[in-house]
Amino acid sequence: MSPTATRLAEMTSAEAAASAQAGRIVVLPVGALEQHGPAMPLGTDTYRADAVAERVVSRLPDDAVLGPTLPIGVSPHHLGFPGTVSLTTRTFTALVREIAVGLHRQGFHRILVVTGHGGNNASLTTIAQDLLASDPDLEFAWTPLTSVAADIVRSAGVSAVHGHCGEAETAQMLEVAPDLVRRDLLEPGPTRPEDLDPLSALARSVSHPTLTRSWDDLTPNGVLGDPRQATEQLGAELIETITERICDFLGRWAQL
Repeated sequence: MSPTATRLAEMTSAEAAASAQAGRIVVLPVGALEQHGPAMPLGTDTYRADAVAERVVSRLPDDAVLGPTLPIGVSPHHLGFPGTVSLTTRTFTALVREIAVGLHRQGFHRILVVTGHGGNNASLTTIAQDLLASDPDLEFAWTPLTSVAADIVRSAGVSAVHGHCGEAETAQMLEVAPDLVRRDLLEPGPTRPEDLDPLSALARSVSHPTLTRSWDDLTPNGVLGDPRQATEQLGAELIETITERICDFLGRWAQL
């Protein structure tokens, strides 16, 4: 197998077989195609997932393989904004599960999904649970991005209300795809609980119970937080920390 063959799509069939036999973990980036405010591209979540997955695999080339990207996710809460394309939870779950099971049947036994979109999280948990029953020999893990470095986000002094298109996500894009950030169009959304309507404020006030809201009910411009405060330095720190922590997990997993 070529020493540079770390992407499944660039391997021959024989190289893929050898990679599976070597026990390499397949890293699958998944994202979304959805609004990211007036200043960032629809593919923001996919760009971030791709960037982190590529960095992880490049640092652990003997342990990992970069699998195909799924660029559309579960985004019904953003359909009020033009350009958003969403899969149902059933379709998303079927796609990811069939990719994972197909790779497993070809000899890969460990899959790590890197998701740049929080709307995919519930479906990924469902997939993991279902695979325990249907394919118990397949080890299926998944990870988000920003919450892996939640301590860095907190220390950055972000707005009381923040998240989608806010300081942390915009900073990450300044690191991985700066040319796609329209800096002159950056503008804040709600930054304080009192900026939200009462139902939205309640929904954002606690982790659980969970009350799901459409994004156009939360914010008129699709933004939560103040992306004008994002910096390249914060983006670099976030992407590096996220990459390091995922690499630490994957490296220890590969040794088991």
